[in-house]
Amino acid sequence: MEIVSDAARWYAIYTKPQEEGRADSNLAAWGVETFSPRIRKRRLNQFTGLAVYVSQPLFPRYIFARFDAERMLHKVCYTRGVRGVVSSDYTPLVVEDEIIALIRSQVGEDDFVQLGEELKRGDEVRISDGVLRGMSGVFDRAMKDRERVTVLLTTINYQASVTVERAAVQKTPRAVCNA
Repeated sequence: MEIVSDAARWYAIYTKPQEEGRADSNLAAWGVETFSPRIRKRRLNQFTGLAVYVSQPLFPRYIFARFDAERMLHKVCYTRGVRGVVSSDYTPLVVEDEIIALIRSQVGEDDFVQLGEELKRGDEVRISDGVLRGMSGVFDRAMKDRERVTVLLTTINYQASVTVERAAVQKTPRAVCNA
């Protein structure tokens, strides 16, 4: 296997199924810096209908590790939980520092990657879930818990303010006119 660089670089690690955490902790035991971005996924409990949040990998079966491939590639490849290092023609593919920095910049205070677009007051939105599904309105503000938002509904001859789950609101694309 040909190694291009002798400096520590970021690589994508392909893990065994559902063993991202195991690979992460075992690589850390070797002194390898790792980055395993996670997201909070909203699911509805089928019995109660209540929202339940679970932690999931942003990239299932993949984590990132920073190491000197010339010295550590063999150890990394044979670490428990690791299936292999993402490679091309038997050469590990380097993940640029800028990509890792971009993903890290999206990690919030709760250590989860923040997905989705930021809503600003006045944005046109559509409710995509719940009893108000399909209704349109204007985004007003986020509530203190950041899980709920206030939307000003706009219907024929009636305007109302409602509070709904943030996950149920999507920004409506604006129409662009060509002259």
